[in-house]
Amino acid sequence: MFSNVIELYRCRVLIVSLVLKEVKLRYYGSVLGFLWTFLNPLLLMCVYTIVFSTFLRIKVENYPVFLFCGLIPWVWFSTSILEGADSIIRGGDLITRVLFPPQVLPTVTVFSNMINFVFSLPILFIFLLLFKVKIGGALIALPIVMIIQAVFTMGLVLMVSALNVHFRDIQHILGNLIIMWFFTTPILYPMTSIPANLKFISRINPMATLIKAYRDILFYRQFPNWLLLGITLCFGFLVFFLGNLVFNRYKESFPEEV
Repeated sequence: MFSNVIELYRCRVLIVSLVLKEVKLRYYGSVLGFLWTFLNPLLLMCVYTIVFSTFLRIKVENYPVFLFCGLIPWVWFSTSILEGADSIIRGGDLITRVLFPPQVLPTVTVFSNMINFVFSLPILFIFLLLFKVKIGGALIALPIVMIIQAVFTMGLVLMVSALNVHFRDIQHILGNLIIMWFFTTPILYPMTSIPANLKFISRINPMATLIKAYRDILFYRQFPNWLLLGITLCFGFLVFFLGNLVFNRYKESFPEEV
C-alpha cells in the first residue's frame, strides 16, 4: 500500500499533467466542448426531475436542487469506476513501452472526474440561488466529504482496474452493478421514504452516507453526521488498502496481459 502511495507522490507532477490533459481531451472535437461538463448532469437532472417529481410525485421541496446535490457526486463516483476499470488496458502502450508506474492511470481517472465534479459546483450554486436556497457555513465541510469520497473511490478503482486486466468480463458486470447501486442509493428519493425493513441497505452503503453528507451541507445548510462520516472514512481506508493489495498482486503481469 505505502509503496503505491509513495510512487504516486513521486509522480505527482505527471499525474497533474495527465489529469489536465484528460480533462481537455474529454470533449475535444465536440461542438459544445467543455460545456458538456455542465450539460451532462443538467440533462440527467431534468429527466429525473420530470419522472420522479411529476409522474411518481416524490414530495420534496425544491426537488431539482435536492436531486442535483446527490447526482453530481454520484456521477463523479460512477464514471470513475466505469472508466477506471478500463484504464490499465487503455494505457497499455505506456505500460509496455516505457517504465511507467501503472497506478498512475486509475489515479488520473479518479482525479479527472473529481475536476468535473468541482466544475459542476458553480452550476449547483446558481440553482441554489434560483431556488432561494441559502448557502450556509457548513460549506467549509465540503472538502472533507470530497476527500472521503476520493479515498473510497480510489480504492475501488485500483481494485477493479487490476482485476479487469485478467478478467475482462468485470467491466461488463460493473455496468449493471453501478445501475443497481444507483437505485439503492437515496439519490432520486430522500432517506425518509425508504421502508423500515430496507433501511439497512442505506446503513451499509458508504455512498448513501456521502450523498446525505453532501445534501446536509449544500441543501439543508447543516453539518453532516461526523460519526457516520468517520465510519465511512475508516471503511474507505480499508477499501483503499484492499485495492492496493489487489493492484500489487497483479501489476507485474500487466505488460503481458494488455
